[in-house]
Amino acid sequence: MRRAIVGTAGHIDHGKTSLVLALTGIDCDRWAEEKARGITIDLGFAHRTAGDLQIGFIDVPGHERFLHNALAGLGGVRVMLLVVAADEGVKPQTREHLAVCSLLGIPAGLVALTKSDLVAADLLELAQLEMEELLAGTPFAGAAILPVSSVTGAGVPELERALLDLAARHAAPPDADRPARLPIDRAFHLKGLGVVVTGTLASGAVHPGDTLELLPRGGRARVRSIQVHGQPREAADAGERTSLQLTGVTLEELGRGMQLGAPEAFAATTSLLARFTLLPDAPAPVRGFVPVRLHLYASEVIGRMRPLAVAGLAPGETGPVEIRLQGPVSAVRGDRYILRRPSPAATLGGGEILDPRWRRHRGTILAQGLTALQGDLRSALPFWVQEAGERGVEAAEVARRLGLPPAAVAGPLAELAKGQRLIAVPEEHGRARRWIAPSAVQRVTERARRVLKEYFQKDRLAESMPKAEAVRRILRGRAAELADVYLGWLEAQKVLTVQGDRVVLPGRSAQLTGEESKLSAAVLERFERAGLAPPSPGEVAQELQAKPQILEGVIRHLVTRGQLVKLPSGLILAAAALTGLRRDLLATSWDRFSVADFKDRFGLTRKWAIPLLEHLDSTGATRRLGDERMVVRPGGSA
Repeated sequence: MRRAIVGTAGHIDHGKTSLVLALTGIDCDRWAEEKARGITIDLGFAHRTAGDLQIGFIDVPGHERFLHNALAGLGGVRVMLLVVAADEGVKPQTREHLAVCSLLGIPAGLVALTKSDLVAADLLELAQLEMEELLAGTPFAGAAILPVSSVTGAGVPELERALLDLAARHAAPPDADRPARLPIDRAFHLKGLGVVVTGTLASGAVHPGDTLELLPRGGRARVRSIQVHGQPREAADAGERTSLQLTGVTLEELGRGMQLGAPEAFAATTSLLARFTLLPDAPAPVRGFVPVRLHLYASEVIGRMRPLAVAGLAPGETGPVEIRLQGPVSAVRGDRYILRRPSPAATLGGGEILDPRWRRHRGTILAQGLTALQGDLRSALPFWVQEAGERGVEAAEVARRLGLPPAAVAGPLAELAKGQRLIAVPEEHGRARRWIAPSAVQRVTERARRVLKEYFQKDRLAESMPKAEAVRRILRGRAAELADVYLGWLEAQKVLTVQGDRVVLPGRSAQLTGEESKLSAAVLERFERAGLAPPSPGEVAQELQAKPQILEGVIRHLVTRGQLVKLPSGLILAAAALTGLRRDLLATSWDRFSVADFKDRFGLTRKWAIPLLEHLDSTGATRRLGDERMVVRPGGSA
């Protein structure tokens, strides 16, 4: 089944609703006020089927005050049906609706000259010429202009054939692989059914039992049942007018402008980069930020827009703009939008979203971003990866910007990696594959060299650097999650070598000066002589008349070489003392012993006994059993 949505457009009281009634037999005016006043206030809907072609009609209001309602229904329209009364000709809303349809990128359109039975042949010809001139400067130039009368039926069959032909040629393409996305244009409560929403399914497919995410506010709802054009269905597909009965959400949580989407497939945003065309009849150029009202599908959000070209935008010009919103919307690259001035209300222009999660940039990065994002996907992807910095991106993160499944993005990312424009991070330890820009890896490499140089210049006697400190200083933010990957790359480049929980410079060997060698020997002798009750570094410094900073470097040097041991508590003692302690412990007849036994046997205070026992536990010399320890003897015996 092929599907197409036809949207009416045109000035108030030019016969849009009557024409839809003549084409489908369905009266789109639902409200008593609409029937009483004889005008369309809100969106109306109708449908018809011809063979394997399913057509939905959206009848929009023609009054300027209800243009926001009209805009809510024009998203997803494939064919514009511009309605112009032959006895009145082109009116202000004719021009504005035509401009909106052009900006929204509606693929095709035609013109119905209604009330043709009320004018003479020469006036009808003039009306046709007027419409040809109006269409000439738009994407709909050359579109068919057909006179009709909803009252007499004259011209309706010809219009019907033309509409069917356009709808068949511009039916919505199959889109089942994309995540489901339904912009909501109506939400209401039906007795016996509960909460119901309607809209034109923008992408994907929906089935009973599906769970959908409410955007942009968050939360989930489950689809209980589906109707398309009033008929129960087991699936709704992209391009269809769809009605969903929902559970798990209240009517108060829903409203026009929200969207329902596949979970985790879309994101909310308040910052957009877009291609924008300022209408030719705009009163003045646009420079700097101006207040706007964004219309995207059925949503309306107040914000500010500014051209990113230094000279701004003159009437009729197209260029990149930044849009900052006061509230969130759900958007993807390629969405069409309209910007209106809030007060006095007027349409400024519109265009296409280039980046739904735009970050403010300046200088060279701004120029790179504008060039990349105004190009195709192969130029946009590397910029987004570069923008993500050292942590890189997963395919799912980029997919949310595009409204695509992650698998559809992973392929192009992998191709860019093959061409060495990106670097792929392997999947491991439950982590999804990531992609990183080469420039980010280069920054990390340069920072690593700088950090290591500064560290070893400051501590000349250090032979290594704690791995945790190296990671903290080299990798920023969430890039630290990829520490093992980056350290592996840095090792491959011979920037550093990882040895357990330490990082060393390849080929580095700390050399003591003559004075430092003498001090080192004296320090080691002092600690070995003290055994299991060594002095503090401060006491050693005072005893040996050594400068604390130099002594600290010498002690670290001895610890690195394994001649001194620094316990987790910070206490320092000679490695020989620990070796003797282990030997003496094995010489006892103990199988188990208490802290008190240990203190008495080795003449220790609690200050030393507890850290020593924890060290013995950590090295496997003892094993803790409640409040006691068990001696672990060679061969595994205890």
